[in-house]
Amino acid sequence: MAEVGTFSIEKTVIGFIGTGVMGKSMAGHLLGNGYKVHVYTRTKEKANELIEKGAVWKDSVRELANEANVIITMVGYPNDVEEIYLGENGLLAYAQKGTYFIDMTTSTPTLAVNIHNTAKKNEMYTLDAPVSGGDIGAKEARLAIMVGGDEVVFEACRPILEIIGQNIVYQGPAGSGQHTKMCNQIAIASNMIGVCEAIAYAKKSGLDPEQVLRSISTGAAGSWSLSNLAPRMIADNFEPGFFIKHFIKDMGIALEEAKLMGMEVPGLELAKKLYDELAEKGEGDSGTQALYKLWS
Repeated sequence: MAEVGTFSIEKTVIGFIGTGVMGKSMAGHLLGNGYKVHVYTRTKEKANELIEKGAVWKDSVRELANEANVIITMVGYPNDVEEIYLGENGLLAYAQKGTYFIDMTTSTPTLAVNIHNTAKKNEMYTLDAPVSGGDIGAKEARLAIMVGGDEVVFEACRPILEIIGQNIVYQGPAGSGQHTKMCNQIAIASNMIGVCEAIAYAKKSGLDPEQVLRSISTGAAGSWSLSNLAPRMIADNFEPGFFIKHFIKDMGIALEEAKLMGMEVPGLELAKKLYDELAEKGEGDSGTQALYKLWS
């Protein structure tokens, strides 16, 4: 395999696949820092803002793979990741030798290892690097990034990751980033139940929920969800920073991985049940804070 190198702005072309709620902001930061960015997404209209800022549109994964030497993916589901990387017209079939791939989708650890091994045979490099921080973290370039893969590849890609995130931690070999993201989602799942119940309790008892937040968000009960999503609940703002349908997908992955390890996760199971109930009511495209609707 070719020697791991570094990326000068002049010689680097970043391909970005997936310009949704978070991906658009992430690709925008790369553009803003002077990188050439080529973009592809299934719905071109979602990339229009980036194209207006200077991104180059590509009509297919194959076309993008032919021209970029660093490719970042931020898509919806593991089956999307599998198709984009391992499909007949996927990235690993058409990218140049020495290409670096950074998959920032929350996907399965098993798939991350499979992609890593296949890429290595093709003399390419991969990182699984899922993120946390939602739309706010993406817009403000302060995402937490959890990275799995070869450490030397991580160090080579660090300058690019530092443009879109702040808390960037190498977790171990391929699949480790995805396992870490499962820990993140497990912690969020039960916490979201507590946040919803706390706001509902405040209203039911006659308190001003905003005043309650002033007291409890900086104490022992403090959490990212309490500080960032509880105000949206109070304002009846259920626009997605992170889709319920994607959170359900993540919880399903975590439940399956826990099962494989022989581990019980009752808090996660309850959260998944509640979010499934909400999705059945047509809330799959709402933000995760819409869980509050089960109490309101």
